[in-house]
Amino acid sequence: MSDATDRTTAMSRRALTRAAAVTGVAALFGAATTRTAGAAAPRTPTRRPGRAATTTTTPAPGTAPGTVTRLGPRTLDVSLPSAALGRSAPVRLILPSSFDALPARRYPVLYLLHGAHDDHTSWTRETDIEAFTAGRELIVAMPDAGPTGIPTAWHDGPDYETFQVSEVPALLARDYRASGVRVIAGVSTGGYGAMAHAARHPGRFAAAASYSGILDTMAPGVPNLMEAIVSRENLAPRSLWGSPILNVLTWRDFNPRSRAAGLRGTPLYVSSGSGVVGGIGDWLPEALESLLWPSAHAFTDTLASLRVPVTTHFYAGGGHGWAYWKREFGASWPMLAGALGVPA
Repeated sequence: MSDATDRTTAMSRRALTRAAAVTGVAALFGAATTRTAGAAAPRTPTRRPGRAATTTTTPAPGTAPGTVTRLGPRTLDVSLPSAALGRSAPVRLILPSSFDALPARRYPVLYLLHGAHDDHTSWTRETDIEAFTAGRELIVAMPDAGPTGIPTAWHDGPDYETFQVSEVPALLARDYRASGVRVIAGVSTGGYGAMAHAARHPGRFAAAASYSGILDTMAPGVPNLMEAIVSRENLAPRSLWGSPILNVLTWRDFNPRSRAAGLRGTPLYVSSGSGVVGGIGDWLPEALESLLWPSAHAFTDTLASLRVPVTTHFYAGGGHGWAYWKREFGASWPMLAGALGVPA
């Protein structure tokens, strides 16, 4: 843990919690008009003339055909028919540089999850993940999590957990020679998904990383934030997990903090900023980060009480956006690479 981490952790938790309470309302209000994940508005990926090609995949028994749109030499979008969702959903893939040259080789998979009000294109749009993974022998999979970016089994709606944890891996093993080695990382609600998937499916992922994730969904103010994210997409707030009070057992079942024991033996990385306290005045992104700060600490404190190791980076200030998440992905990469068995 760095000196900066120690100094920030030494800040008064009470002061930060007060800041989160004060700014939470503003953050929730702002979520109605601003992209919660802090990313720029979606842009149509640039395609070079003659590079994009659409083909039809051979479906698994009992499913409809899907389509594959090639965006470049290594990058493609797959429309995957999903029984869990009741429709086809996109997955963006980046294949290894040696994929065509070594047809018998199988590859580990890095799963990258997007945040709220974003989509499966966010990691290629906001980062250099394509160039970063060139020459590294792995598959990158960026599955859809719906407009809210909350990859869970909804109380009254689709089952994005099964889509991401079971259906996408089955596709990769069947059609893209994926091995059984996989790690997962995500931003914002995708950070929630990374830890929730790893905790609820022990041993499924060889490592997990969260960048500004929602890691205690029952912390003060967080149920309101979750419902605000859902409401912004014109969905019924209680369609997620029902009432936080009447359906408390469901909320607990999908809460990473409540399922933290399932992370034993999995290398973990958690990062989060203090937001407004120590920030630079970037109001909405810092307010959202402040709101999630106590949740992240509650999660890692629970891991500590269970004696589950975790690498943390709690930094002063910071907004809920890609400028910080790109840095944190780089910091967590040695851990993820080690679990994948590829060079850092």
